[in-house]
Amino acid sequence: MKEVKLHPTPITLPPMVTDPTPDTLPPTKPKLLIVEDDLDLRTQMKWALAQEYEVFPAEDRQSALEVLNREKPPIVTLDLGLPPHPDSIEEGFLVLADMLEQNGLTKVIIITGQGQKDNALKAVAQGAYDFFCKPVQIEELKVVLNRALHLSQLEMENRELQLRVNKESFEEMLGTCEPMQEVFSSIRKVATSDVSVLIGGESGTGKELVARAIHRQSPRKNFPFVVINCGAIPETLLESELFGHEKGSFTGAHIQRKGRFETAQGGTLFLDEVGELSLALQVKLLRFLQEQKIERIGGREEISVDARVLAATNRDLKQALEEGKFREDLYYRLGVVTINLPPLREREKDILVLATALLQRYANENKKKISGFTPKALRAIETHNWPGNIRELENRIRRAIIMVEGAKITPEDLELASPYKKYGGHGLKEAREALERDFIQRALTRNKGKIAQAAAELGLSRPTLYELMEKLGISRE
Repeated sequence: MKEVKLHPTPITLPPMVTDPTPDTLPPTKPKLLIVEDDLDLRTQMKWALAQEYEVFPAEDRQSALEVLNREKPPIVTLDLGLPPHPDSIEEGFLVLADMLEQNGLTKVIIITGQGQKDNALKAVAQGAYDFFCKPVQIEELKVVLNRALHLSQLEMENRELQLRVNKESFEEMLGTCEPMQEVFSSIRKVATSDVSVLIGGESGTGKELVARAIHRQSPRKNFPFVVINCGAIPETLLESELFGHEKGSFTGAHIQRKGRFETAQGGTLFLDEVGELSLALQVKLLRFLQEQKIERIGGREEISVDARVLAATNRDLKQALEEGKFREDLYYRLGVVTINLPPLREREKDILVLATALLQRYANENKKKISGFTPKALRAIETHNWPGNIRELENRIRRAIIMVEGAKITPEDLELASPYKKYGGHGLKEAREALERDFIQRALTRNKGKIAQAAAELGLSRPTLYELMEKLGISRE
């Protein structure tokens, strides 16, 4: 015999409610489905919650799924013990699975006996929102229902926004915020011309996607799109990679080889991290931009190449100009048009949309049934600073999809648990030093060990950064 007590004291209805039926309730009330086979308990819950919700009762699996399909309530309370086997949990788990399959955004709160907490936790692991033990404290249940409803509304808004964004997505890029709309507008304008474009933005913001979008929107779309990362290839090899070489021009040059410029004939050459080019290679690149001609290493013949050049950088090239590390004439040749991508932390409207889209993509790729993010995970995504931008978001969600054990992604799955946990157990002085050390090491990593760039990012002078590194025991190597 299962426990049917709802509350140790009688429940008093609000004086204005006389007939809490769907026909007499205002249409603006959120819908609530109560799945409970005990008539007394079902009736008490219905009357107790009728002031805040449009309540739909159901006593078994079939009636529950009919209501769910017809009314699409965002929140459900579910007793696991349902007919034809009310003393077992099998039917309740089948109902839960059917509900989440029908609508993964439905928030299901399990109502269970005190001795069935393990089953309730198992239901949460399979996608239920939360659980409540009998006898139910109505005021506490209202708090949980209100929180579930709020989350459901947020998720529905995000889904609608995502659907709208998918319709308005531009060349594999998502973004509804004003800065991204300006980027899309610039791409459309420059794509039809042959001018050089300089794409700026922090690492991980999607500069290569912009370059590909320009190429695909251009008359050159049926010709090659060739990418080379100027910062990833040693300077001694980069010239050969770009311009090619003749047989015997240097040790190891056993055959003639075309460079990336010739490979991009008729199409587009994308120079990523163009700020890493040496001054000597900058001269050769400038000559190509002026004359559309190159010479292979060891060659004497000028070769005409019809290729459009797009370039990207995460460096401040104006600062590089002042330091004499980048040619002014090349800067203006490359940046006939400049497109700057905003960092993810400045795209507040887009963060959850991007996270949801990436979750669906990687869940499908890995054939995993994941219904979304937990409320804490959503808050963690919104509040994280995202120093690695979209690339960091992609990596964290991809890892979470692989590591997750439940039906929803948690902050721990994203490795976005409280950033202060690692400083627990330390005094204020030790915690401050640990935080400073962490900040400096991350800045050095992002800037590949370059002190001047790391100092600029941290808002410090170079000597001050050196002093801090020495104080905190951070190697300069």
